[in-house]
This record gives sequence, C-alpha cells and structure tokens, in this order.
Amino acid sequence: SLEELSPRLFSFNSPYGACPECSGLGTLMEFDVDLVVPDVDLPLSGGAVEAWRHNGKRMNIYYNRLIRRFCRHFGISATSPFKALSAEAKRILLRGTTAGDEKKHGYSFEGVMPNLRRRYDNTESEYVKTRLHSFLSEKPCPACKGARLKPEALAVKIGRKNIRQLVTQDIKSAVRWFARLKLTDEQAMIAKQVLKEIRDRLTFLAEVGLGYLTLDRKSGSLSGGEAQRIRLATQVGSRLVGVCYVLDEPTIGLHQRDNQRLLGTLRRLRDLPNTVIVVEHDEDAMRQANHIIDMGPLAGKHGGRIVAQGTFEDILASPRSLTGKYLSGELEIPTPETRRSINMSTALTIKGARAHNLKKIDVTVPLGAFVCVTGVSGSGKSTLITETLLPAMRRYLYGSRVKPLAHDRINGTKFVDKVIEIDQSPIGRTPRSNPATYVSVFDQIRQLYARTKEAKLRGYKPGRFSFNVKGGRCEACQGQGVKRIEMHFLPDVYVTCQSCKGTRYNRETLEIRYRGRNIADVLDMRVEEAMSFFENFPKIKRLIKTLHDVGLGYMALGQPSTTLSGGEAQRIKLSAELGKRATGHTLYVLDEPTTGLHFADIQNLLNVLNRLTDAGNTVIVIEHNLDVIKCADWIIDLGPDGGEKGGSVVTVGPPERIIEHPTSYTGKFLKKKLPTRTKKKRV
Repeated sequence: SLEELSPRLFSFNSPYGACPECSGLGTLMEFDVDLVVPDVDLPLSGGAVEAWRHNGKRMNIYYNRLIRRFCRHFGISATSPFKALSAEAKRILLRGTTAGDEKKHGYSFEGVMPNLRRRYDNTESEYVKTRLHSFLSEKPCPACKGARLKPEALAVKIGRKNIRQLVTQDIKSAVRWFARLKLTDEQAMIAKQVLKEIRDRLTFLAEVGLGYLTLDRKSGSLSGGEAQRIRLATQVGSRLVGVCYVLDEPTIGLHQRDNQRLLGTLRRLRDLPNTVIVVEHDEDAMRQANHIIDMGPLAGKHGGRIVAQGTFEDILASPRSLTGKYLSGELEIPTPETRRSINMSTALTIKGARAHNLKKIDVTVPLGAFVCVTGVSGSGKSTLITETLLPAMRRYLYGSRVKPLAHDRINGTKFVDKVIEIDQSPIGRTPRSNPATYVSVFDQIRQLYARTKEAKLRGYKPGRFSFNVKGGRCEACQGQGVKRIEMHFLPDVYVTCQSCKGTRYNRETLEIRYRGRNIADVLDMRVEEAMSFFENFPKIKRLIKTLHDVGLGYMALGQPSTTLSGGEAQRIKLSAELGKRATGHTLYVLDEPTTGLHFADIQNLLNVLNRLTDAGNTVIVIEHNLDVIKCADWIIDLGPDGGEKGGSVVTVGPPERIIEHPTSYTGKFLKKKLPTRTKKKRV
C-alpha cells in the first residue's frame, strides 16, 4: 500500500521520501580499492596493500604474517605484482572468503576491506580513525543507486519520467522537456500554475548562462560565479520593482558566447525599473552600461579616486583613465610576435577521460609551453584539468590519496617532477598570515634586525622579531595586531589591539631600529617602498621584487591575509613561485586567473606566466579571457557546447589554427583579437 501522494514523498530531505539506506545522500562512504591498493605493480610483500602499512611496529608484523599465511594457503607468490593475481585471489584478498571458499581451501580469511571496516567502526583512537578515513571515498548507494529517494517516490512518473530522471537533465534539456509535455485537459488545469512557475524559473536559469548545469548539481561544486547567477535568476523571477541590485563580477566563468544573455538579463532587471550596480572588468558589460564610474588611477595608495565617469564614450575620451586607454586601443595587451615551439615527443597525454560529460577523450598537453584550455561554460574544462589531470599527477608524484576522476591512464608523467595548483583560495585564515611571510622574505628581514648593533647588545635572536612566538610579540593580541570579538549569529569582528596599537610587538622589540625603522614599520611598508629600503640586501630585494612583478607594488608587506581579494592571494602565490629555484620541469595549473583583474593587471599576470614558462616549466590555464588566450602557445578547445553536448575536443593548436575552425565558439570570438597587426602602443 502507498499513502496519499504529497510533496514530502519526493524530497530527499524528508524522512518520508529519503532512501533509508543513505538517508537521502545518494552516496555512502566505502573503502576504495584504488586507495587501499594504489600501486598495482607492487607485490604483496612489497607493500601493495597500502592500508596495511605504517600502522605501528606490532600491527605491521601482524599484517605481514597475515599476508604470508594468505599466500601460502592459496599458492600465491608474495613477490608477484598485485596485478598478476588471479581474479579469485584478488576477490578473496580484498573481500574475504565465502563459505564455499572455506570448504574448497580449508582456510578462513577475513579480507582487507572487512578488516578495515571493522577497525574503523570499532576503534576509539582518533589517529586510527583519521588514517583509515583517508582510504574512504564516496560510492553510489547500492539501494537507491544514487537517486536519494525511496522506490515508492521513483515509481511515480509524469511523461514517462520519474523525478530522478527529470533532475539529472541539464537545464536546457529540462526547458525543452517541459515545453513538449502533453497533459490531459484535467491534468493541464490542475498543473497550470505549477508548470508556469517551473517553466519561468528554468528559463531564467538558462538566460543567465546556466543551461549546462544539471538540476541535481550539488551546490558545493558550483563556482562563485555560478552561485551568483543562480541568485540572480531568483531575483529576475521575483519581478520586484524599485530595488538596488549590487553584483560583483557576474561574468566570472562565462564564455563570450554566454555573456550577451547575462547582460540581457541585467537590462531586463533595470527596465522593470530597478537600479543595477555592477563591479566589473568585462568590456562587453562596460559597453552596455548607462553610466560608468572608473576608479584609480592605479591601485592601493595610488588609487581610491574617481578618475572618470559618464557614458562609455566619456571614459574613452578621458585622458586620465587607464581603462579608457585599453578600451580605445591606445594601449593593448600585445599578441606575441612568435610562439614557443611545441615538442609532442615530451608531452602529457590523458587517455580515456570520461568523467561527468567527457566523452572518453584523449588529450595531449605539450610540456614546456603556455597552454590554454578553452570552451564554453560547462564544456568539461575543470573536469579534465583540475579533477582528472591534477589529482592523477599528485598521486603519481606525491602518493596523494585524492582520487582522480575516471580515465584510463596518463602518459608522459616522467617528464614532470613537480605539480602546483595556483588558485584564489586565501593564503592564510588569520591576520598573522601576510605577503611577507608567504614569500619567505620575512625570515630574511628578521635575521637582518637580529644583526643590528642594539639587538646584539640585548642578545636578541631572529625569533625575537617573530609575531608567531612568545618573546618579542604583544601577548595581549598574540602578535595579530587585532583582537577577534565573537558575534553571536553574525560574522566575527576584528578590532585594533589597544596594547600594541596594531604594531603586533612589545615596546622592547620596537626599540630596535634599522635605518630609523622598527620591525612594525617594515611590515607597514608598501612593496615598492621596501624595494628601495632593502636595496643593499640582494636576497631580500629579489623576494620583494617578485611581489612587485605580479602587480602588487601598492600592497603593504604585512597586510593581513583576511583582507586580501582572491586575485591578490593568487598573485602572491605566483610571486612565491617566482622566488623559488626553478626545476624547469614543474607543471603549474591555474583556473581562471584573470578573475577580478583589470587589463593592466592581466598584462602583469601574463608577464609572470611567461617567465615561468621561459624557465622550461609548463603552465596550463583554464580561461575565457581572450587577451590571455591569444598569448598562448597551444590551445585545447573543448565543447562544442556545455553539459551533455560538450565534453569533446573541438580543436587543438596555436591561436592562428583555432580561429580557422568552423565550429569553435572560442575561435569565432578570438578572431577579433588576432589582427591584421596594427601599430599600437605596446605596454
């Protein structure tokens, strides 16, 4: 029997509808064979079962004895690689013996997976729990197969689809499905208002460039730009009037093809009428704005003023506007005269990538080059690079237990000795983290202060000038310069420490001076000022110069990480890489590094990426910005569309080849950026 249908039956957040096995999550945490046995080329005696290693001396002896006994009873050579074992031997080793196995072999064996599960469920040791947890990964729930709902809910169908089949479609497909849905007169009357709301909301989502997302996409996997556009679609549907909307870079993650639809949505919001304020660097957005306010002229203490305001034409005509000079073409990010030669004999090749919407593709990434991965939103760029290639390389180089998405193998890994992802996550989560500590220049500065005459007389060591340890720091704020006040139901508030007035140090430490400046004064220095202040110390100057080279000359050396934007944090990470000794075989991966960057900042970014590449390293950039794409040595264009219609390789090659491809959306827009070279001022 089945109770009367109600909305809660179709919700996995309700106990009435959720699958009882997984409580509506759709997945269970299970021990993963690929993590338990990460290297199938190792023999059992050589540590093939990673989860049975490094468990302490007594446990290691026990597990080694267990493996020898297993090999002896089943006639297996302990020195043979794991991949050489028969299917039956692998099954028994991993899952344990069944009643039939015990009768056949006269031996009972628990199996690796049951052993790990028993230990995980029964242990009271937090250390053991944490270690075993690293061998777990999400697996689809065996009861609901990932559907999250009870069988009763999945048995209800409309138009031959149950609710699970409906929400696994992308938004574009769902729009078409609801447009074609045929109902009887009675059903149509009942569903009229509900269908109107569904169709309107799906249409809004498609109009802001999210047609490639599936309806059941987890919110945690959305980018900041996607989450913002979902909220925008909600506002479009509400049709409120007289509202002031403020959007911070809504074009993040959008291909030029999808930009116009988003801008059309913003115009409709304006026309209701409302006020729409957009913080944006996108040229198309500026061209369609009614009024532009240009801040500057530069960044940091050199900015903070209104340089120009008015229509798009007013900005172009302003002699003080750096933005206007780039928009008018007076300044430009130049296209390289020559590109680096590509050697496919030393390249990384991803074979059979098939996760999410990827169509079991083979992709070759040339090494020692600046490589751009392009394609419309949702074409599979991040799936291929950050979720498949990056974790696979980390597993190969560092033994990482983060599992890459489905693929067959990666060839050419021997040509890479280090892999670094440079993203826009914070460089630290407390005010103690700052640019000087991140690029390791503060260690050198502390040693310099410890070598001053007064510091030697007092017996001060470099640690005295650290705000992370007791001794020289202010103990009232523990070297943070601010105190955190916890606000119930509101974000925490930081206020300046009254004891040290934000200097972070105690009075005795601040009495030590070099060239009239104490250690707190140095932390307050701008990068450009610090370069001349430490000009007689080449190592210090070189590390500070890396911050200047990435366009952060306006920033204070000790600026707390909690006040940095994502773009600033990313450039600090780049400067740290510039300060390291290059191996010439490093793989750098950046996902949309131009987020939040002005044209002039993009030029600085390109200079840094080219420096890294010129040292023999490989730089892979996932990007929509045409100024970055046109400067690449090699482009991998995915698509042709997003969602299920994406996931294929459209074309590969240098930019000049991409623009000739008839079905490449990237090539279509890139063609406008690749001249007919005209003589413009190069920067």
